[in-house]
Amino acid sequence: MIIAIDGPAGAGKSTVAKILAKKLGFLYIDTGAMYRALTLKALDANIPVSDCEKISLLADQVNIDLRNNPDGTLNVFLDGFDVSSEIRQPRITRFVSDIAKLKHVRQVMVGLQRQLGKRGNCVLDGRDIGTVVFPAAEFKFYIDAQSSERVKRRFKEMRALGEQIAITDVKSDLANRDKIDSTRECSPLKQAEDAVYVDTTNLNIEEVVEVMLQRIKSNG
Repeated sequence: MIIAIDGPAGAGKSTVAKILAKKLGFLYIDTGAMYRALTLKALDANIPVSDCEKISLLADQVNIDLRNNPDGTLNVFLDGFDVSSEIRQPRITRFVSDIAKLKHVRQVMVGLQRQLGKRGNCVLDGRDIGTVVFPAAEFKFYIDAQSSERVKRRFKEMRALGEQIAITDVKSDLANRDKIDSTRECSPLKQAEDAVYVDTTNLNIEEVVEVMLQRIKSNG
């Protein structure tokens, strides 16, 4: 079974996806982490995010793997090295959408995501899972929240990681990511026609997970 979860940055989809996968005993595949890993490799190689040709070549050569742990956490490996922490740095967040919008990069990543999906029952979250990666997924959800709430969540998340960043910068970065993600030519962020829309603005994580579990159980 494939459960696809899409939505904008800061809506809470990754947190929800991890918990949902653990409760169901499914694999969790964080597709955003894969784009972050490629972004890390590009920045460390001093390749400008505007150099589409070099980044596309890099995508063909990169080795990315995701490994689930018994406690529900996920480790991200880039060319054999664990980069789970590095890919959460602000510099990665700032440029990941610029790299993720590239057509060839998305083609490579979608292929890899489909391969990972063959490992068994899994929960995937991203921006085009229900529309492009797994359009025939058994369950599709679109997780959203008001912009102001998403900014607060991302700010809190980054502060928890020890990042000293102003909330105005978080707001600006999030608005930029939303624009890039929703207007890019290849696989733009949008809700699949058959996806269940979940507004998480006034719901806590447990409540969101429960809404999804009930939907899955009632249609299982």
